Amino acid sequence: MSRADAGAAVRSPRERSQDERNQRETHRSRPDQDETAGLLSVTLNVNGRARQLDVDPRTSLLDALREHLRLSGTKKGCDHGQCGACTVLVNGRRVNSCLSLAVMHEGDEIVTIEGLGGPDELHPMQRAFIDCDGFQCGYCTPGQICSAVGMLAEAEAGWPSHATADVTAPQVELTDEEIRERMSGNICRCAAYPNIVAAIRGVAEGDAE
Repeated sequence: MSRADAGAAVRSPRERSQDERNQRETHRSRPDQDETAGLLSVTLNVNGRARQLDVDPRTSLLDALREHLRLSGTKKGCDHGQCGACTVLVNGRRVNSCLSLAVMHEGDEIVTIEGLGGPDELHPMQRAFIDCDGFQCGYCTPGQICSAVGMLAEAEAGWPSHATADVTAPQVELTDEEIRERMSGNICRCAAYPNIVAAIRGVAEGDAE
């Protein structure tokens, strides 16, 4: 063994520690060839646009919307499907996006609060929430509005609820009790419920423009 080899073999703890740090830094700076391993490609039709994503199969629809597409109007509240803040419309039906995997929605039509209307042209439900002061902090409002739009479509289709007096009736009468029952999956921590019900009732009765 040469003197140089012997010197390389016998290194101080500090030198060995520095070598290990250098190796770790080199590994971090090197592109990971397996970085995309396990990702799945999915095309989501969001607010009228086809959006292609490569996501971990465990990614929720909520996280795909917020973290990948930067549509932050849809809120993350409980992340357990209990508060309704993450409600979006999928093929016209309201869905808790925190409980639904993004890869399940290949080709589905997804509408978020951003797709319902904007500052220049509000959706009637958005306008009604403003007119009736149907919010305070506003965190739950996107989910409330999307849920309300989906709920009116369900009622129009004749779907009964636990509060429906006559489930055989061809048309559902949207009383305040009906609205409260149908919106019970959307929690408002600020307790603006009376105004939320008033806003939805106004749209149902055609009062909102």
